[in-house]
Amino acid sequence: MQPLEGKRVLVTGGTGSLGQVLVRRLLTGELGQPKKVMVFSRDEAKQHAMRVEYKHKRAVTDEIIYRNFMELLEFRIGDVRDFHSLAAALRDADVVFNAAALKQVPTCEYFPYQAVMTNIAGPENIVRAIQEHHLPVETVVGVSTDKACKPVNVMGMTKAIQERVLIQANMRCPNTRCICVRYGNVLASRGSVIPLFQEQIRSGGPVTITTPDMTRFLLSLDVAVDTIFAAVRDGRRGETYIPRALSARVVDIAAALIGDRPIQMVVLGIRPGEKVHEILVSEEERHRTVERDKYYVILPILPELRESEEPVQPLDDEYSSAHNVMDRLSLEAMLRQYRLMVEDVPVAVEELLR
Repeated sequence: MQPLEGKRVLVTGGTGSLGQVLVRRLLTGELGQPKKVMVFSRDEAKQHAMRVEYKHKRAVTDEIIYRNFMELLEFRIGDVRDFHSLAAALRDADVVFNAAALKQVPTCEYFPYQAVMTNIAGPENIVRAIQEHHLPVETVVGVSTDKACKPVNVMGMTKAIQERVLIQANMRCPNTRCICVRYGNVLASRGSVIPLFQEQIRSGGPVTITTPDMTRFLLSLDVAVDTIFAAVRDGRRGETYIPRALSARVVDIAAALIGDRPIQMVVLGIRPGEKVHEILVSEEERHRTVERDKYYVILPILPELRESEEPVQPLDDEYSSAHNVMDRLSLEAMLRQYRLMVEDVPVAVEELLR
């Protein structure tokens, strides 16, 4: 039986870039047809736009039939910071995807406690509600980031604590499986570098980069959701799933998008809290990392939670964006695959955020 067949699914931050694609994929029934999908977020305008979009969809090949969307798809205003609104939503959930986050690195540097409230207190509220109200939630999936690995910025620090809160939650809530996923930059997600470059190019430049050496992991929203679904299917308590992703130099991304246009690149220097290279598996974590299908899986740091009998074969090195960097032709092919070249932008962004 598919893991989400007949389940009530709650998606916090469900109107964000990842949340929207996650909801779309949930509704296709690829992990089983949910009984209900609840979008939980604090932005009523985004919820209204999302509701209207689904209401006017029509059945086409490989799409869900939306005639029953009123019964299947539900929207709830609330905030993961607010224990009571969150606990009320959790009462009706079997599976929770925590995609709510403050994720802009400079913003979190200037407003660190706001990042703490959303990225740490939010997950803690989920665990506390399950524990204190004895809620029969079966699975909680925390969405993390490469910035949580050896963090140097507030966003990464708070996401690293989210991971530890959810890993330890398996001891506080023994009837609930809490797992995490960690991945790198998502192509064309809100606030990421590619939409910024696209807008700068449309405006005639210049295109601003931080440093010529900077690299980043790149993956699509659908690959991010694939990782989440793999964790739901096969993940064990306290594990963290990581996709095997290619990386690119940020200056190469800018150059590929500019093409032969007469647009300058300007080096501004690293922004507050940024790394030159991101890491998905650290030197310390590689000793408890296993390969499972297409993913690396970090076993829980708490030995009481380790259920895996899989042999651990440590990675040769930490898993860094400085490794496996794409050449220019491969990068351009990826950008064209996802229709992210500047001439493709109006269609690409609309499709990626659906």
